[in-house]
Amino acid sequence: MGRASMSRTNGTANLLAPRRDGRMGALRWVARATGLALAASLAACSGSTDFYPTKGDVKPHPGVARAKQHPVQGIDISKWQGPVDWASVRAAGTQFAFIKATEGGDHVDERFRANWDGAARAGVPRGAYHFVFWCRSAQDQMAWFKKNVPADPTALPPVLDVEWNGHSQLCPKKLPKAQALSMIRYMLDEMERYTGKRPIIYTDITFHKDVLEDELLDYPHWVRSTAAEPEQRFAKRRWMLWQFTSTGRVPGVRGDVDRNAFYGSTAEWASFLSTACDPRDHGMLSNRGLCTDK
Repeated sequence: MGRASMSRTNGTANLLAPRRDGRMGALRWVARATGLALAASLAACSGSTDFYPTKGDVKPHPGVARAKQHPVQGIDISKWQGPVDWASVRAAGTQFAFIKATEGGDHVDERFRANWDGAARAGVPRGAYHFVFWCRSAQDQMAWFKKNVPADPTALPPVLDVEWNGHSQLCPKKLPKAQALSMIRYMLDEMERYTGKRPIIYTDITFHKDVLEDELLDYPHWVRSTAAEPEQRFAKRRWMLWQFTSTGRVPGVRGDVDRNAFYGSTAEWASFLSTACDPRDHGMLSNRGLCTDK
């Protein structure tokens, strides 16, 4: 995920902190999302163009200015952000965090458990992401993911981060499309079996064009577009999450951090939290036992 994924790659407890009971954790997060709807409505009525004025961007790009108008926003994070004050992150209005967990078949992010536990204590809904290394088998990578990432019923769906490893001297090659898709499908299936939740696919413009265009349309996508709106860069791709800057500023995080927006309203976000599915996919996936209230 930009710099945060390059091959390498305490919050205060409160009444909204998720519990180990999956249903209670989801309900508490839904209550928080619903409660934020009033603040979002007031911001809209006041003509504000940014729902989170305490957050910022060191190098804002005019092409993604509309991202700040989305009422549900969050961050993704790895060891490169250093220690995080998760209570401050939450107080700034952060409604979700995706945390780097694993990469390839032998790397765990050094701050994964600190971030995973800290976000939970602060009541920030969080999910884990795995960064794919194309020179390691899909089987090895999923065995490593399952070994190191808790199957926590309160967590957000897992994320499969698919980008080319061109920055890596160990694995600069690009796989044929069919081979890459075969690996991706296997890993998505394993993630779903392990967590019981439909995984999210994170990708960038180049990988999407090379491999994902017109493929895997029944999965939620998280797209990186820092200079234009996703519709201008990702052909025929419906997105659920949009990473719109890698130079964001968020209270509680030192230095640059990726900022992200959810496509929909606070009500749609509450639905996502309670079902672990994009609300637009409920009809398609409910007959598979997915998208049911937790």
